[in-house]
Amino acid sequence: MSLVLPMACQIARIKGVFTIFPKLFTNQISDGIARVFGLNNCQAEELVEFASGVKGMALNLEPGQVGIVLFGSDREVKEGEIVKRTGKIVDVPIGPGMLGRVVDALGNPIDGKGPIEATGYAIAQLKAPGILPRRSVYEPMQTGLKAVDALVPIGRGQRELIIGDRQTGKTAVALDTILNQKRWNDGNDESKKLYCVYVAVGQKRSTVAQLVQALEQNDAMKYSIVVAATASEAAPLQYLAPFTACAIAEWFRDNGKHALIVYDDLSKQAVAYRQLSLLLRRPPGREAYPGDVFYLHSRLLERAAKMSDAHGGGSLTALPVIETQGGDVSAYIPTNVISITDGQIFLEAELFYKGIRPAINVGLSVSRVGSAAQVKAMKQVAGSLKLFLAQYREVAAFSQFGSDLDASTKQTLSRGERLTQLLKQKQYSPLASEEQVPVIYAGVNGYLDNIPIERIPEFEEQFVAYLKANEGDILEAIRTKGELSSDLLDKLKSATETFVATF
Repeated sequence: MSLVLPMACQIARIKGVFTIFPKLFTNQISDGIARVFGLNNCQAEELVEFASGVKGMALNLEPGQVGIVLFGSDREVKEGEIVKRTGKIVDVPIGPGMLGRVVDALGNPIDGKGPIEATGYAIAQLKAPGILPRRSVYEPMQTGLKAVDALVPIGRGQRELIIGDRQTGKTAVALDTILNQKRWNDGNDESKKLYCVYVAVGQKRSTVAQLVQALEQNDAMKYSIVVAATASEAAPLQYLAPFTACAIAEWFRDNGKHALIVYDDLSKQAVAYRQLSLLLRRPPGREAYPGDVFYLHSRLLERAAKMSDAHGGGSLTALPVIETQGGDVSAYIPTNVISITDGQIFLEAELFYKGIRPAINVGLSVSRVGSAAQVKAMKQVAGSLKLFLAQYREVAAFSQFGSDLDASTKQTLSRGERLTQLLKQKQYSPLASEEQVPVIYAGVNGYLDNIPIERIPEFEEQFVAYLKANEGDILEAIRTKGELSSDLLDKLKSATETFVATF
């Protein structure tokens, strides 16, 4: 036996195949992990194929054996089965042919629309761009949500975290952002188009189907790509899906185009990676996550960038989603991703149940680089909005302890309530920036102070309709110039006063 075994291994190496030997290890195949003996020159993260047709990825390279994670069921793999090296790292199809498609974590189509017409293939786990090819974020990435565009502006090439408990509307914020891009993607100006990639990790299949249906109903699927690794799929696929989606989105960035990627959500990817690491006997750290779980997310999110003009001037904006437990943002994964990203949109269950939707906590939400990319007109009108809301929260907390309030405090409370109401928005109804600016201008400058709170949604709807019908030049000027000149400000003031008088 001692002579036969090394010889068999040498023959296997020459042929590029190797075998699982049933008596060498006590735990060769279990829980989606195969321990394979007999190959010393296998690459890290190389794709391998078992005789039964199941594919896997070499994740642990140990002396004398390779730890392989399976992309399919481990029931189909038997001890002693031949495993074949493919000689390639996991790669995915890329190109404009991916638009409108739903694919799995390996880039295979799962929407029943036939094969994908790819322009090429890209390695899923590529290195992020360096320092020199990048430039600072300066172009706005408009979400169509008043609360985000006014208070937490996002720029193209930024990484903005969406964080909150389950069922607080995290996916709704990301989905509305995708739907809002339709107004530019329907046009011919390639520099304004934003192609969208949505990756669903560990979600129910019914949830993914509903999301695809919403995109199709709103005619947004034509500029979107959905990558799905649902809850029923193997942990390695859930770990790999965000990298696959990022490689697909990078094609747009590297070809001078602009793309948005939504990772929904990275908490489930971290859980899948923890599962793999523990089964591969890697030492656990805090909350049983492996030591390199920070690197898992940092290497993924660093691939979002605004490229310099010398490198095509493209961009990739990332909206990672993290689910918290009981609003605890000090847990391991939330703190990791907060430190990696350029700001966060914090969604609160308490606000959601009060009917304030999107349930964005304006005090805890921040954008670290987005103000440089904010539409100038929005910056002009929303500059004092955050201060008003901060004063309102302070006074509202104080007013619970006493009913004897002075006139200025009552006015702060009254205006704060109206501004909070103004920032509410229905799902699937994103607003263009030229529609948001006049509405926020009216709120900040006190034109809503005498309007009953319950009539504010009606006021907003009718005010925008009035401007479109009678003052179209104001909206057009905001849309094209992006800033409010003194003449335009006077026109807007006059139009607002005229409408408020008739409302």
